[in-house]
Amino acid sequence: MSRKKLVRFQENDENPNVIQAGKPIFETIKGNWNEVQFQNQNPIVVELACGRGEFTVGLARNFPNQNFIGVDIKGSRIWKGSSTATKEGIHNVAFLRTQIELLEKYFAADEISELWITFPDPFPRDGDEKRRLTSPRFLDMYKPMLKKDGFLHFKTDNTDLFNYSLELFQSREDIEVLGFTHDFYQSEWKDDHFGIQTRYEKMFSEKGEKIKYLKCRFV
Repeated sequence: MSRKKLVRFQENDENPNVIQAGKPIFETIKGNWNEVQFQNQNPIVVELACGRGEFTVGLARNFPNQNFIGVDIKGSRIWKGSSTATKEGIHNVAFLRTQIELLEKYFAADEISELWITFPDPFPRDGDEKRRLTSPRFLDMYKPMLKKDGFLHFKTDNTDLFNYSLELFQSREDIEVLGFTHDFYQSEWKDDHFGIQTRYEKMFSEKGEKIKYLKCRFV
């Protein structure tokens, strides 16, 4: 392991906005995010597969009266968002280092107000469907965590994954699709995101890929 990564992992260990294995809070945070981590009762917004945390931190800048949590398994990626938030004095943001398959170990029922799935791995092979973050397996896991009036947002550059997800969402009686677009930057929702882009979103957009977006909720 490189010295740079070792330094970053050490900073993750020391930074209170990173919740990961080895810290006592990691085993007890479920149901206690507001009281223990943020020490307020503001709504909690979670981004899955947050990578370097550009979107999580960007939202936290724009919505100081909400709490934001980025989830990713890669400590070196989380370090970037964590250190940015620390340097800027942004206190309404945290990062959870874990596999998304284990998400229900860290969030209680009705603890999340909004959930973002941003540019996940498309897992294009049919045999990998269950690994897609918009597959039935994951949707059934998200549902209890989201408040009854909570929103689920999904953004991707991958057309096949988007069409798969849209068709699945529309087929489920417990999901209401509130809107969707195959060209986000030409849509009515563009300004709602304050120009915040993830690294992958910027890269794909510069290559001419159209960004797809949908918003839905469980009913």
